[in-house]
Amino acid sequence: MAAQQAMQSTTGGDSHSLGSPRAEELLAAARAMGPALRERAAQCRAERKVPAETIADFQAAGFFKVLQPEQWSGYAMDPQVFYTLGLEVAKHCTSSAWVLGVVAVHNWQLALFADQAAKDVWGDDPTVLISSSYAPVGKVTPVEGGFRLSGRWSFSSGSEHCEWAFLGAVVPTAEAPFDMANYRTFLVPISDYEIVDNWDVVGLQGTGSHDIVVEDAFVPEHRTHRVMDAFYCENPGNKVNDAPLFKLPFMQVFVRAVCNATLGCLEGSLEDYIEVAQTRRVGPTLMKDDPVARRLAAEVKTSIEEMRRTMISNFDAMMALAQAGQPIPVEDRVRYRYDSAVVADRCLELSGKMLKAAGSGAIRLGSPLLNRHLDILASQAHVANHSLPFAANMGGVLFGAENTDMAI
Repeated sequence: MAAQQAMQSTTGGDSHSLGSPRAEELLAAARAMGPALRERAAQCRAERKVPAETIADFQAAGFFKVLQPEQWSGYAMDPQVFYTLGLEVAKHCTSSAWVLGVVAVHNWQLALFADQAAKDVWGDDPTVLISSSYAPVGKVTPVEGGFRLSGRWSFSSGSEHCEWAFLGAVVPTAEAPFDMANYRTFLVPISDYEIVDNWDVVGLQGTGSHDIVVEDAFVPEHRTHRVMDAFYCENPGNKVNDAPLFKLPFMQVFVRAVCNATLGCLEGSLEDYIEVAQTRRVGPTLMKDDPVARRLAAEVKTSIEEMRRTMISNFDAMMALAQAGQPIPVEDRVRYRYDSAVVADRCLELSGKMLKAAGSGAIRLGSPLLNRHLDILASQAHVANHSLPFAANMGGVLFGAENTDMAI
């Protein structure tokens, strides 16, 4: 109970925040799903996608609505609620939490597009889902009213459950054929792309992160979102979606979707480690009585709570400024970006320590500790979890240099 209270947002009395009745209902639903998620975990890995039953459970519980605008039947809740919910899901199935995170966060980003884009996607059904691949690999040709888009994008998690995709590309100009300041997210319907089944990996198998192929599709202007609009928090969608939630920097909200499942996975690993310690012997001593094993459990638990508190406090600070109509200082955004990226590094190190301490049985195929370790390892492959560039940028800012990253 004390740990749960420590996670509470400072705005806990707000109906959209942690501690609100709706937030408590959502978290209770996630806890109740735990046994089913664990039971389906092997199926999730074997089929290389989150089971349809799990997606249906998430829909029924309202998980995809958490960050969705209220005008589209969403809850428009604080990010602290969404990511605390994701941590609970990840304790039971990392892939399911990963897909929930990266797909449901798109319901928030769509609110940043011109309002017509949301009408295109949700006009007939507000439960329609969007996958993504943001790598700037698309070929773009400006035409009247919009753009022609072609390309092949990798790692579109949960794509088989979605009917639209967010795809990244740079719009060329005569002065700058490739300038990331001209980067945009393009919104494309499934009728304009092909999903190529090629997800064959050692971890996060259940995310179904297949390739997306587009051949010369027309994308109207209103189905694009400019990175500089996201950086300055001046998005076309803010004309309609003007709540503080939709005035946060895009990347500050999105990147948590690709490290949050990792942190929740580590918490599940700690539970598995504690279970192993009840019966495994270290020489003549039960592992649970071994001082080294005890110290490691304490280190992992403390680290999990620290990373969790950092995430909550960062969002508390950003939401407070958004509610006050004030900009979030760039130097703070740089730090928050690094705080997110370094989570996967820390989780992999701690998971590795528990895997080693659990002995040779932990490396057998099917070992829960091994499965989780491989999920955490795979999560490091996402560019948002490559911490070194963000550390270098943060260090440069501390030394007086200008920020070099617009995706913060």
